[in-house]
Amino acid sequence: MRAMDKSSALEYINQMFPTEASLTGVEPLMQKIHSEIRHVDAGILAAVRQQSNSGTKAKEDLAAATHAVEELMYKIREIKTKAEQSETMVQEICRDIKKLDFAKKHITTTITALHRLTMLVSAVEQLQVMASKRQYKEAAAQLEAVNQLCSHFEAYRDVPKITELREKFKNIKQILKSHVFSDFSSLGTGKETEETNLLQQLSDACLVVDALEPSVREELVKNFCNRELTSYRQIFEGAELAKLDKSERRYAWIKRRLRTNEEIWKIFPSSWQVAYLLCIQFSKLTRAQLEEILDTLKEKPDVATLLMALQRTLEFEEELAEKFGGGTRNKETEIEEMDKAENNNQTVSDIRRKYEKKLAAHHGSGTDEKDGHKDFSVPGAGFNFRGIISSCFEPHLTVYVELEERTLMESLEKLVQVETWDIEEGQTNILSSSMQVFLDIRKSLKRCSAMTKSQTLFNLFKVFQRILKAYATKLYGRLPRGGTGIVAAATGTDGQIKTSDRDERMICYIVNTAEYCHKTSGELAENLSKIIDSQYADKVDMSEVQDEFSAVITKALMTLVHGLETKFDAEMAAMTRVPWGTLESVGDQSEYVNVINSILTSSIPVLGSLLSPVYFQFFLDKLAASLGPRFYLNIYKCRHISETGAQQMLLDTQAVKTILLDIPALGKQTSGAAGYSKFVSREMSKAEALLKVILSPIDSVADTYRALLPEGTPLEFQRILDLKGVKKADQQSILDDFNKHGSGITQPSVSQAIVPAVPPPPAAPVMANLASARAIVSGEDVLTRAAALGRGAATTGFRRFLALTEAAKDRKDGPFRKLFSP
Repeated sequence: MRAMDKSSALEYINQMFPTEASLTGVEPLMQKIHSEIRHVDAGILAAVRQQSNSGTKAKEDLAAATHAVEELMYKIREIKTKAEQSETMVQEICRDIKKLDFAKKHITTTITALHRLTMLVSAVEQLQVMASKRQYKEAAAQLEAVNQLCSHFEAYRDVPKITELREKFKNIKQILKSHVFSDFSSLGTGKETEETNLLQQLSDACLVVDALEPSVREELVKNFCNRELTSYRQIFEGAELAKLDKSERRYAWIKRRLRTNEEIWKIFPSSWQVAYLLCIQFSKLTRAQLEEILDTLKEKPDVATLLMALQRTLEFEEELAEKFGGGTRNKETEIEEMDKAENNNQTVSDIRRKYEKKLAAHHGSGTDEKDGHKDFSVPGAGFNFRGIISSCFEPHLTVYVELEERTLMESLEKLVQVETWDIEEGQTNILSSSMQVFLDIRKSLKRCSAMTKSQTLFNLFKVFQRILKAYATKLYGRLPRGGTGIVAAATGTDGQIKTSDRDERMICYIVNTAEYCHKTSGELAENLSKIIDSQYADKVDMSEVQDEFSAVITKALMTLVHGLETKFDAEMAAMTRVPWGTLESVGDQSEYVNVINSILTSSIPVLGSLLSPVYFQFFLDKLAASLGPRFYLNIYKCRHISETGAQQMLLDTQAVKTILLDIPALGKQTSGAAGYSKFVSREMSKAEALLKVILSPIDSVADTYRALLPEGTPLEFQRILDLKGVKKADQQSILDDFNKHGSGITQPSVSQAIVPAVPPPPAAPVMANLASARAIVSGEDVLTRAAALGRGAATTGFRRFLALTEAAKDRKDGPFRKLFSP
């Protein structure tokens, strides 16, 4: 440290005197330093003196503070001692005051209890006198008072006096109860007319009953109802009136009883609901008696008697519901409006919307209509009178359902017999029998729903299903059928369906009728599911019936196609009889083409005007799928085709193609024409390609065949050589060369097995031709037709069903093949 101090001092001196010249300032600096040293010494001396004086004063202050603290502690102890003495003094002063306060409280409670006990004793004695004198009005008020007084002595139940009073009060209430029950036993015996004050006395007795326990009132009302129904049991359990056809008299009895005693029963408070409870007991008793009558019948009940009894029962239940629970609009009102819709062509959905608007307006009005018996009206009573009696008829209504089924079936038979299978001009293109069938069904539905909406209505729904299926069978059976039997086989007409212009119109009417039935049966099921009880609503399904009508539609459209195919048979045969090998020149289109055009011109406009677009498109699709391939195969049936003949046939082919392409415009339905035209063009182009192969030189015929008909078979190529007139000896070398270079076949053609080596007889079955036509249709063609049909059929689920099933059928692997098989 010293070295460091010395070094610091040297540095300080060197800083102050860096040069010799600066040494002149040493003397002044030394004087300044000595002056500062003297000043510091003086300060230190003064501080030492001050510190010496401060230490003595601090000792004196500390001693004074210690003394002050000791005095303060003494005063605190003194104050605490005085506080304890004061508290002891206060407790001694207040001890007597608490005793006096508790004594006062106990005396007050005792006085109050004794006063109430005095009141209770007096009230019980007064009540006893009132009970003995049957002073019911005063007794009722006194009962209320005694009950309130007794409630104050619940904590004193073990006191003997209180126990004695409570037992006495209980006996008085029992006496009152017996008196009241005794007096009420005379009600209805005629004494009320002899004793004028009896009704007033009984009215006062009701006040007593209300003051007693609720069980007393329940017992009294129950006894009263049982006594009122005693005569009912005696009357209607006898052999004379215990019959189903006497049911109406039962309801007349209770209504007469209510009407006769209306003034007398006003003695009962409205809150007792005596008439309401009496009707409940009456309904349960009546149900038990009717059940016994129905169960003991040895034979099936007469339908008229059964329905009459049920109808009267329903009317009675509705009256009770209106009287005691407030009426609500019946669902049968909706059925009535559905029937009225037949007169103005309203749809079921329109009627439903109309009904919903009316119902909303009814709720919005806020009015609550009541009948004239407002004294007996019990809003919100909670008991449902509808079905309380009538439900016992449910297991016995099978005879009614059987009658409805017989009636509907007989009506259906008559409708089919008188059906003209035609329509009057200006009407809808639907057979009148179908509308009448649904009208009969709606009437039957209205009748049944007015009586029951449970199992019987569901059984009737099954009847509707059978009726509609029977009607679908009638429509199916009316379609023209192909010839069968030995004669048809001998004449070559086996399986051919011949249709006249009238037949074609009738088939269109059947298609439209089946579509109408398909739609209306679905609407019928939808509306019935909203009417029937909820437990059966999910079981209401018309899909099986709709499938039946779908099958009718498909069969009818296929019958149209087969009918036109039969009309084309003669022209296809005429085409094969034309001397194509000896034609000298090419002229206008051939006569068979003109006849084909005439056939289509005659039929297509009518079909287009009668069929809906989707069904017309379906028909066109099937027609093109039949006629195009059939024309192609028919070329193979010709014996010999010269170059001129091939040119003429090519001209005919183009004419037939034009005719087929003009069909949508001819039928005035061009919505799905694009897909149809594409399909027709592709099918007819195969016939054009075949004719171009026939027109090609003999040395390039094989190459042309492979290029234009890559799916052709060697057998078909050999047949083309026959058509060109190539001799058998010359054919072998061409066939060998053809087989050597490969035919270019991508997949075997089914037509190989069905194209005969020689033309078949002119009257070959149409079904064989249709099979040949289907055989050469490729998978791509099927998908194209299905897609074209699907585009036109995308508006309803049923139409999409048609599109999909058609595609499945043509693929020969779908589940609907049998349904669509001709």
